[in-house]
Parts: sequence; structure tokens; C-alpha cells
Amino acid sequence: MADIWQMVRGGHWPTLLGAWLHLTVSFMVWLLIGALSLPMARALGLSGTDLSVLVALPLLGGAALRVLGGWGCDWFGAKKTAVAILLGELAVLLWGWLADPATIGLWGLALMLGLGGASFAVTLPLAGQVYPPASQGLVLGLAASGNIGTVLVLFLAPRWAESLGWQPVFGVMAGIVAATCVVFILLVRESRQGDRHDRDVEWWHHAAVLLRQGSAYWLCFLYAITFGGFVGLCSVLPMLLYETYGFDAVAAGSVAAICGLIGSVIRPFGGHLADRRGGLRVLYIVLPLIVGSIVAVTSPSRAMGIAMIVIASGAMGVGNGVVFQLVAETFPRQIGMASGLIGAVGSIGGFAFPLVLSGLKLVTGSYDAGLWFFAGLGVCAWGMVFLRLRVEPAC
Repeated sequence: MADIWQMVRGGHWPTLLGAWLHLTVSFMVWLLIGALSLPMARALGLSGTDLSVLVALPLLGGAALRVLGGWGCDWFGAKKTAVAILLGELAVLLWGWLADPATIGLWGLALMLGLGGASFAVTLPLAGQVYPPASQGLVLGLAASGNIGTVLVLFLAPRWAESLGWQPVFGVMAGIVAATCVVFILLVRESRQGDRHDRDVEWWHHAAVLLRQGSAYWLCFLYAITFGGFVGLCSVLPMLLYETYGFDAVAAGSVAAICGLIGSVIRPFGGHLADRRGGLRVLYIVLPLIVGSIVAVTSPSRAMGIAMIVIASGAMGVGNGVVFQLVAETFPRQIGMASGLIGAVGSIGGFAFPLVLSGLKLVTGSYDAGLWFFAGLGVCAWGMVFLRLRVEPAC
């Protein structure tokens, strides 16, 4: 622990704290619909299919907006882009709070909440650029543990909705985002130098180099499994627990929050392990844990099913930290763009998760087929890691 603290003090820790706070609050915004899915379904009379699409849309919006966030980070600078994202989140939350529920435009609102997902593309480069290369796995893992916002929103939003109604929760979140924006501006410093023209030239050069690298596509797939699986599972958990085990909205949110907590807290240790042992070696152990636990999520035993959900969330959290250590190691000069692209694909994985789960449930009558399909993709990812280790045994 002392070693970790020394590494944290080796850079500008207020910037790391500001990046973590930005990501935490943005994750609360990003998964707000998932956390409010059951109260919204009751109030608005949404069908199961409508609810699945509504839960998935912020994840799709996050995928597209992460690419723009990565571009803005490399061109305009990470701090300016991060502030713009917070202001955009504030505007969307005010729309959700003040609009007439009959004409609110739920699909557009859900899609624009994807702004929260764009935070990853700016907060990780912001934290990484104020620390030396030897600390990147730990630092990016600490910054990325801001996905603990998943825990907060899944735990708090159903309780707020129970006492206030679902729509005022958007107003509460708007206040939180406004306060975060002020604190972020005060804490964070931008270490990037150079004028806009230089950044423009640099961005296009890095884009061309990145798109020629096969490693980018391989890392995209790994992140779609680890991060996409994590955020998709957390988004759909309230609905899954309600339909499979009969949990109410508050109890389902509490279980989902515990899973999100474990996946978030453990993420920095994944990055730290990758720094020490090598990212591929850690993934070689973690991916089978993800596969095995996902297969058993809908166990006939409620206790066993919840235990498997917790294990799957924890293993995905470790995998998240490992993959971004590999990103920083593979693309040290293109971290903003690489995190935007790879994070976008991870978000697409999260978008597909509830849709595939719900679609296969309509056909088969059970969530099992969708979970097994995801587990099969996890087996493919493990096979790719195995082959990579054979080719690059020193990684």
C-alpha cells in the first residue's frame, strides 16, 4: 500500500482526483436510465422490449460520443473537452427534469445521456499525462475506478425515485453535475502544450497510425468483453433480478450496486497487477472467471446466482484495468484517441448486451441463451490472449 501511495504522489494527484470525480459523476449520468428502469416502466407503461431499448440507448450514445471525446481531447485538450462534457450532461439532465413527461422524447433523452460515457476518453488521458510511464497501469486504474458511479446511481436513484418520483431524480443529478464542474475546474491542470494547428496535424497523424495497427482492433474486442460486459450487466441487472428472482426496484438496485462496487474498487488492482505481471498474463487468468460465472448467473439457487453475478462483476473490473494498461503500453502517444476508439467499442458491447439478452429471452423464454452467447465471446477472447502469449511470451 505504501508503494501505491508513493506512485500516486509521483505525479499531480489533484488532477488524478479531478479525473476520478469527473468519471464517477459521469457514470451516474450514463447509467441513470438503467437505475430508474423499473420506476419509469411502471410510471410510463413501458413494455419489456421498450425498456430494454431505453436501457441500451445511453450505451450506444456513449460509444459514438467517446470517439468525439477522444478527438476533442487530442485536439482541444483534455480539460476543455472534459468541461464541455459536464456542461452537456447538465443540459440533458435539465431537459429530463423540466420537460413534460408526455412529450419528453424518451429515446432522444436516453441517447444523449451517452455524454456520460464520453468521460472515459478524456479523464484517462488527463490522469495519465501527469504521471510517468511506469505508473500508467495503476494511475489509469485509479482514474477508471470512477465507474464506482455505477454503484452510487444504482443504489441511490431507486430510493430517490421512491420518495420524489422518477423525474425529479434528473434535477438532483443536475445539481450534482453543476457542483462537480466547479470542483473539476479548480482541481485539474492541463499539461499539454502546443497551439491548435500543431494539435490538428498531430491528431490526423495519430489517427492514420492508429488505424493501421492491428493491436487496436484486438484491444477493442477485449474491452468489449470486459468493460462492455460490466456496464451492460449493471444496466440490465435491475430488470434481470426482478424477472428472475422477484426483487423489487430498491432491492434489485442494492444488489446491482454491490456488483458495481466490487467491479469498480477492484479495477485499479487489475492495472497494478498488469504493471507487475504483464497484462496478457493477468487476462489469461481473468477471462475464464468471467466465462464461468456468467454461465451460472441464472442459477436455480438465488444465493448462487447472486454470487456468480458478484464474481463476474469483479473479474470484469480486473479485466477493465488490465486492458487500459495494455492500451497505454501499446499507444503511449495516442492515448486520447486510442481510449476513445477502444472505449467506444466497449460501449457498443454494453449496448448490445441488454438487447441480445432481451431478444434471446423473447425467443427462448429465458435469459440463459443470451448469457451463454456472451460467455462464448469470452472464450474467443481467452483464445486470442492464449495465442498472443505464445507469440509474445515476454508480454
